[in-house]
Amino acid sequence: MSYQVKVEDIEYLRHGNTPYLATLYRPQGSGPFPIMVELHGGAWCRSDRHGDKVIHEALAKTGVIVAALDWRQPPTAPYPASFQDIHYGIRWLKSRAIELGGRPDMVGSMGNSSGGHQAMLLAMRPLDPRYSALPLAAAPAIDATVRCVIMTSPVIDPLGRYRYAKDVMAKGKPYPVAVDELLPCHDAYWKTEEAMDEGAPASALERGEKVQLPPVLYLQGTDDHAHPRPHLDRFVAAYRKAGGVVDLELFEGEGQGFIMRKVGSPASNRALEMIAEFTHKQIR
Repeated sequence: MSYQVKVEDIEYLRHGNTPYLATLYRPQGSGPFPIMVELHGGAWCRSDRHGDKVIHEALAKTGVIVAALDWRQPPTAPYPASFQDIHYGIRWLKSRAIELGGRPDMVGSMGNSSGGHQAMLLAMRPLDPRYSALPLAAAPAIDATVRCVIMTSPVIDPLGRYRYAKDVMAKGKPYPVAVDELLPCHDAYWKTEEAMDEGAPASALERGEKVQLPPVLYLQGTDDHAHPRPHLDRFVAAYRKAGGVVDLELFEGEGQGFIMRKVGSPASNRALEMIAEFTHKQIR
């Protein structure tokens, strides 16, 4: 079934005089519909809530409320400001879930590239006081737990990717990936290598940190030079060892961002179908 979708921008948060918006894609029909919070990529520093519109529209048409968020990024604020805003956004959506056509217990999160990293780490640490720092006066008892996480080519290991990019740059041009753009973003957002490692999901798991382990769908192309395969393997092994479930799908021969960059291709279409199928399976 394909739903008609109503799209609207709503201010969900304000810092000083700056509003932060959520674009809501709302299927028209009788719910309750699953709610998926979607986080854009851009190395934690670039892009905005419209970056993954291809995913938003396709998912909403299958009967999912999609909320694409904006949040504070460098130079406005470094880590963990974006986590505070996203955490607030999840709670805000839960507090309004009924009126939006969903339910507060039917919320998942997903993200692309650095957004995938943020979705995963926040889902593992929904009760972290650093991330829950912004109070939601209207609903103080609501938390930011999610039912599932979907990652499309995530920067799953910030420190590993930083060191990889430095190594690529040291070897000289031509670079296989835009490391001269990535490195300044890592520095602006994380500030230190210690913070990058503290914020790496696999590191948290390997340290034995007590985390939540929602089911995960992990999608990536085998020729993605911006998101090195060893980082993927390390996370998947650590998550499964901790008792978490990861559905991993590797798309043969596909590169970075193939879902958005190759719209209409068999791989992009299959990824969109898998995203919808996983969402409806996990959130109902």
